[in-house]
Amino acid sequence: MFPSSSHRVPSHTAAEINRRIERELDDRIDHYAAHPEKIPSRLKELDDEWDIERMLEANASSLMLVGLTLGTTRDRRWLALPAGVAAFLLQHALQGWCPPLPILRRLGFRTMREIDRERAALRLLRGDLGEVPPEGRSEAARAFVRGDK
Repeated sequence: MFPSSSHRVPSHTAAEINRRIERELDDRIDHYAAHPEKIPSRLKELDDEWDIERMLEANASSLMLVGLTLGTTRDRRWLALPAGVAAFLLQHALQGWCPPLPILRRLGFRTMREIDRERAALRLLRGDLGEVPPEGRSEAARAFVRGDK
């Protein structure tokens, strides 16, 4: 009835956005296969990257606090804002979709699973998961993150 947690956001994202995210991952794999000395700094960037869930939570809680503050200090009608945001959060938790999702995905926010796939590919390229010959690193990393190997 409800999509799995790991697939709910991509399943509610436009196909061209999902393809763009995949293409960008492939391009980064090729880049870091050619420049393995840059992998540690990229891994650090990935540790600091906000996934889409974190961004949604931060934005929703900010809007709810604004609505509650304005609703208690200005006009009670502002209380509709936190109620609406809470409903959208529940919808996102259950279905994997809410109104800001398409915008955030177009802005490049990825799921934690997508970020972890890049991290795994970089670790493979670096040799953490076994030695890969230089001429096959990009292909091996792509196959690894897609579950082909």
